[in-house]
Amino acid sequence: MRGVIYVLSALAVVALGFWAYQENYSTQQSLRDVRQLYARIGAAHARLGMLNAEWAYLNRPDRLRDLADLNFDRLGLLPLRPEAFGQIEQVGFPPEMLPPIMNPVEVSSAFMNTDEEPL
Repeated sequence: MRGVIYVLSALAVVALGFWAYQENYSTQQSLRDVRQLYARIGAAHARLGMLNAEWAYLNRPDRLRDLADLNFDRLGLLPLRPEAFGQIEQVGFPPEMLPPIMNPVEVSSAFMNTDEEPL
């Protein structure tokens, strides 16, 4: 009986060792994936910073003013001046659309007596 218990215990230890080995490799692969994701996120942040700097460089007011002057004949762009801007009160907003009436009620004054209050 002891021999069977020793054999079963040894098999259990081997099975648990195999499971731990598999979990170790799975964990290491997950850690490698996380490191790769961090590297990709860092590269994306660096690219975003570069794109923001490029956008700011290309949208300099003096550069845009020069481009508008160079292409005035083709585009007809006018320089921005403070008097070119309006006030919010000058904006014509579209009228607010009412939802359709789903349950219309017909009202007729033919059945109404003027001495009584309406229902």
